[in-house]
Amino acid sequence: MGVKQRIFENGIYLNGLVLGFVLMGFEMLGSRYLNPYFGSGIVTWAALISTVLGALMVGYYLGGWLVDRNPRASVLASLLLVAAVYLFLIPAGATGGIELVLDYVGDGNFGVIVAAMALLFIPLVLLGTFSPFGVRLLLDKTERGGRVTGRVYGISTVGNVIGTLVTTLVLIPAIGTRTITLIFASIVVLCAISLFALDRQRPVVN
Repeated sequence: MGVKQRIFENGIYLNGLVLGFVLMGFEMLGSRYLNPYFGSGIVTWAALISTVLGALMVGYYLGGWLVDRNPRASVLASLLLVAAVYLFLIPAGATGGIELVLDYVGDGNFGVIVAAMALLFIPLVLLGTFSPFGVRLLLDKTERGGRVTGRVYGISTVGNVIGTLVTTLVLIPAIGTRTITLIFASIVVLCAISLFALDRQRPVVN
C-alpha cells in the first residue's frame, strides 16, 4: 500500500470517528434544547431516539445512492458543509422554531416528535451519509468488503460512544448548549475540509 493510499484510508477512518462523536453528541444536546419545553421524560427521549434512527436510515440510503453515482470524497465533504451550516443556524433559531411547534402543534406527543425532527433530522441525515461513502471509498477489492465495512461502522460507533459520554459528562456541565453546537458545527467544517484534501490523494474510486 502506497503512502498516499495509507493517508487516504487513515483519513477516512479518522473522519468516521470524529463524525460519530458529533452525531451522538448532538443527540444529547437535542435533549437540552427540548427539555425546557417538553420535559425530560420517556416521550422526549423516544422522540429523540426515533428521530436519530430515522435520520440514519435515510442518511445510509442517500449516501449509498450518491456514492454509487459519484464515489468522491469531495461529494461527501459538500454534504457535510450543508450539515455544518444547519448546525450553525440552530443556536439562533432553535427557540423560535420550537415555539412555532408549540403554537401550531402543541406540547403533546406529536409536538415533541415534530420539534425533534425539526432540530435533528436534516443534519443527522447528512452526517449519516458518511458510512456508505466511507465503505465505498475504501473498498478497492471485493474480498476486503467485510473487513472494510466492519471497520467503518465499528470506528464510527466508537465515536458515538465517546461523543455520548464526553458531551454528557464533560461538555454540557462546562459549556453552554449553544456554544457546544457551534463547536460541533466547526468540527464538521474541519472534517469537510479534510475530505476535500483527501480527495486529492485518491480522486476517483473504480
